[in-house]
Amino acid sequence: MDTRTPPEGSDKDGRGAAYRVLARKYRPSGFEDLIGQEPMVRTLRNAFQSGRIAQAYMLTGVRGVGKTTTARILARALNYEPMEGKGEGPTLDMPEPGKHCKAILESRHVDVMEMDAASHTSIDNIRDIIDSVQYRPLEARYKVYIIDEVHMLSKSAFNALLKTLEEPPEHVKFVFATTEIRKVPITVLSRCQRFDLRRVDAEMLVTHLARIAESEGVEVEADALAMVARAAEGSVRDSLSILDQAIAHGGGKVMAETLRDMLGVADRARVADLFEALMKGDIASALTQFDALYAEGADPSAVLTDLAAFTHTVTRLKALPDAASDASLSEDERTRGAAFAQALAMAALNRAWQILTKGIPEVDTSARPRDAADMVLIRLAHAASLPDPEEAARILREGGGASGAGVPGVPGGTGGGGARAQAASAPVAIARERHGLALATNSAPAPRREPVVAQAPAAAVRRLKHFEEIPALAAEKRELKLKHDIETFVRLVRFDPPRIEFGLEDSAPAGLVQEIGAKLTEWTGERWIAILSREIGDMPIRAQRDQAAQAEMDEVLRSPMVMAVRDLFPDAEVVSVKTVAELAAPAAAQEALPPADDGDDDEFFEAGFPAGEDEDPFA
Repeated sequence: MDTRTPPEGSDKDGRGAAYRVLARKYRPSGFEDLIGQEPMVRTLRNAFQSGRIAQAYMLTGVRGVGKTTTARILARALNYEPMEGKGEGPTLDMPEPGKHCKAILESRHVDVMEMDAASHTSIDNIRDIIDSVQYRPLEARYKVYIIDEVHMLSKSAFNALLKTLEEPPEHVKFVFATTEIRKVPITVLSRCQRFDLRRVDAEMLVTHLARIAESEGVEVEADALAMVARAAEGSVRDSLSILDQAIAHGGGKVMAETLRDMLGVADRARVADLFEALMKGDIASALTQFDALYAEGADPSAVLTDLAAFTHTVTRLKALPDAASDASLSEDERTRGAAFAQALAMAALNRAWQILTKGIPEVDTSARPRDAADMVLIRLAHAASLPDPEEAARILREGGGASGAGVPGVPGGTGGGGARAQAASAPVAIARERHGLALATNSAPAPRREPVVAQAPAAAVRRLKHFEEIPALAAEKRELKLKHDIETFVRLVRFDPPRIEFGLEDSAPAGLVQEIGAKLTEWTGERWIAILSREIGDMPIRAQRDQAAQAEMDEVLRSPMVMAVRDLFPDAEVVSVKTVAELAAPAAAQEALPPADDGDDDEFFEAGFPAGEDEDPFA
């Protein structure tokens, strides 16, 4: 934007009969005045110098980056003629106003027609353009049609424009501008040279605003300029509009404090204080600070948004320390942000970001935004006081205690984002519960680094050496259904106490993995890890037993003695097999056996011959 020579009809300080806002007063008039769009300017300059001028251009970008202004400058370059002489043709070098420049920039030239597609969407508007392109320009070199917000045209209007757009007369050029490039048909895009106008980075925007403030004779604090640049989000027009409003709000001075009140945002230093309290898990202090900000007029959603922005700043400083040179950062953000970046783990920062980004929409849609913001802050402080998984594993490995000093910026805090817990502290207790459950119910393959878990005293631990002991232990504990499920559905992969990895049959009941892990922990007195494996594993115990019984039956049926008996008694059927030792066992010993638990007689076999309902098969 041209900050060197204000347009005619305006005072230097902007006080005149017809005041012009800064966004119009400092609108660029040439390509050398555009900021942040160097790639586009370089491409256009090379094209103009080589005579490779396209018949249509598509300018796209967010609001306020200069699409319409660029379109007018491009129309000026196409039709540039010095005041004296005809000129050599289209050029980007326009050292002084030409014959058509002022009229084009003020959007009143007869050969440069601008149309707002947001209010002229129909095919009839495009027909007017199609009918007029056949006539040569009256004064200028080219007839230039500038269509703003071109994505708003109807489908029929786009279709009507296609043929003219592809093969326009030599004296016609089209320049389109849009913020929604995806809504423009590909058939139109393929006929245009596309330029994506970029957001202006904060450092360049701060420098640009400082020049304008100096030109206007306005005193502006550096922190206020950084605040304006942040609020504009890369839009030059937005930044000038905010600066214009701030000048009026501050009575000719732009101070950070007054600008903060105007924008309804929290002090960045106080946001850092709030962030520190949250990362320390100090809920009371965090809520007190938030109440003070709210009482001073800060919007709850804006406070959370500022917290999210500060979290992002700290994360960037952790991943990219050179980001501290960003001009949009205040000195307080640089120093304290760097301290937080060194003190906090990336996992803690990522967790804070997730909680805040999910909490902001809750506040925006809540009927009670302040209460919703309170709950988000409590959630964040509570999560920050918990150790991350690695820290929890270390604490459990050391028996629940932790030692070590705090870190800079977060007194008493840990690299995991919360205070170092002692053996009996609440965070460790919660970590034991949460991480223990996660270990017992993990459904993924076993991780390379095995979690370390706390062991109960040796006297209280019941050691298991074989997988087959588990269903027996279930029967002993009278958990007959669980015994049945283990024998029927569990396919053992690895048995490495206190860890068991297995697959499941498709018909296995839901929650069996969690139940096995929890029961083994309860029964044995040590933490068991039950993991559902992707491997197939061995056959379930019951299937193995059935297979062994069938193999034994087949072997018996092939024996000569049984074959001879079946020859004598063709209708006889062998229904079970018992060993001599089983038959010779005393009746008292048989009675002492544990009662059947599942109503199945698969483990004890009877033998007999077919008989009628009331007949004794052994009579």
